[in-house]
This record gives sequence, C-alpha cells and structure tokens, in this order.
Amino acid sequence: MLQVKLIVTGDDFGYCPRRNQGIVDCFLAGAVSNVSLLVNGSAAADAAELARRYNIPIGLHANLSEGSPVCEVLKTNSSLLNQDGFFHGKMGFRTALSKGLLNMSEVKQELKAQVELFHELTGHLPPHMDGHQHVHVLPEVRHIFAEVLEEYGIKYTRVPIEPGLHKCDWIPPSLMEFYLGVEEDSFNTVDVFTSHGIRWPDIYIGLTTMGKNMSVSNIQSAIDSAITEFMSKAPSPPDPTPQSRTVTIELMVHPGYPSVPPVGGCGEGPDDFSQSWERLHELQTLINPELQSHYKTRNIQLCSFKDL
Repeated sequence: MLQVKLIVTGDDFGYCPRRNQGIVDCFLAGAVSNVSLLVNGSAAADAAELARRYNIPIGLHANLSEGSPVCEVLKTNSSLLNQDGFFHGKMGFRTALSKGLLNMSEVKQELKAQVELFHELTGHLPPHMDGHQHVHVLPEVRHIFAEVLEEYGIKYTRVPIEPGLHKCDWIPPSLMEFYLGVEEDSFNTVDVFTSHGIRWPDIYIGLTTMGKNMSVSNIQSAIDSAITEFMSKAPSPPDPTPQSRTVTIELMVHPGYPSVPPVGGCGEGPDDFSQSWERLHELQTLINPELQSHYKTRNIQLCSFKDL
C-alpha cells in the first residue's frame, strides 16, 4: 500500500501580523503542517512566539532578495544592497548575480547571520531551510547555501522541480519563463546539494498551484499526477510481495490575510504579492473540508520535515 507524507509549508511566516495570523489559522485547521520563517520580516519575533505557543514546526526561509539584511556589517556597505540600501529584489538579485556583482563571502555572512537569528528567535536551529524567491538554487549561491546547511547540520531543503509544470497552459508566458528558469537552476543544484548530504522530499508542488491558480481540484490533480509520474520512474522492489511504500511531497503555499500598508514587509513595507486578495484565496482553499477529505481517502498524512 502506498503511504503519502505531505508537508504543506506556509512560506513568508513573519512577513506581517496578518500573514502570521492567516498561516496560524491554517495550521489550527489542519491545512498547513509546517512553516518557513523570514527572520528579517517585520513580524518575525511575533511569528516565532506563535510557533512556540501552538507548537508549529518551523524552518528558515532564507532571504537575500527582499528588504534589509540582518547581518549588522552588511547593512551599510555591501554588494547585496542596491542604491537605496535594500536587497536588489527578486529579479535585481538575479541580474546582479549574472553580472558578477555579488560578493559570495557576503552571501555566506548573511545566510549564517539569518541562521543565528532564527536560533535566537526560536531557541533551536532550523530543521529545514529554503530560499525566499528560490534564490538558494541560483548559480554560485547554491554552493554557499549548501556549505551553510552542512556547517549547521541542517538536513533538509527544497528543490523546486515541479512535475507537470510544462503542461500548465494557464500560467502567463512571463511567469512561465521565470518558473522554467527556477526549474533549470534546480536541476543544476541537485548534485551540489547531494554532495553535501542535504535531502529534500521526493516531490515538490507549488508553482502551478499558487495564488489565483490554487483550487481544490488543482491541488488534487497536481498531487495525484505527481505521484503517478514518480511511481512510474521509481525502481520496482525486488521482492514481489506487497509492501508499504512511502512517497514524500512538499506543497509550498502562501496563505494569509492580505497585508495592509504600511504594516509588514522586510524593511521596505509590504509588496503587492502580500497585499493581494490571492493570499486570502489560498487560505480559504486550503481549509476547504473537501481537500481535507481528499487527503484521507488517498492515505495522505500531513507532516513536517521533522517527521521524515
């Protein structure tokens, strides 16, 4: 019999009080099973306290692209900052990297400072660590990221290679171009992470089910087709007798109550993504009883990285 372990990770925990509350509501409803903390988020301390209060499994959402660094020496004079003194942004970071403008020793300094701040806020090291806006799989950065994880003994990460991505004709071409870039970077990261002993779930889902593209049926079909594809590629056990097999999946989600400026963000105020109605749409979809019953009928058990 096939057992499916599903980690539903609420990203951007700590971004603002309304995002925090939405993620907590999802956790209490059994719709989110894990969270990823932005330690440079304006409500990071509040998020860490909520995780403690409700015993929410929490990891680190390493951020090199939005807001301000947490490493003191990098806050004034650093290759990681634009002329306004903030990180370069989702696309700006990628542009600066491609032009060779980023100092990798500063990337390492900032990543380590974020791990240390996570430890200070939560009282423990993160069981898993991924990258805000998928910066952790970018060229050069991936090597530094892997070194930091190995140094701190952080075993798990995220590798955003999503089955069925190419078939999703509802994703706008500009966004698809970004997603395909993330996918290519992820393929090129696999060997790097593996060589450092870092692990990740068998299946990743989250690009094709984000925001307005999230629905109960979309999540159901994404999970079902990903499992089918994974099992078709998995080697058959040598023993022909029936036995239990386990597949692990991470579903990346961004639920919350939309941010209301000026509250929120990582130093620059909340962005359009966090203010969008799509955050509430994700929350409402995830807590839908129909989705919960689908998990039960498919023998899908929600868990966190600590349970793998």
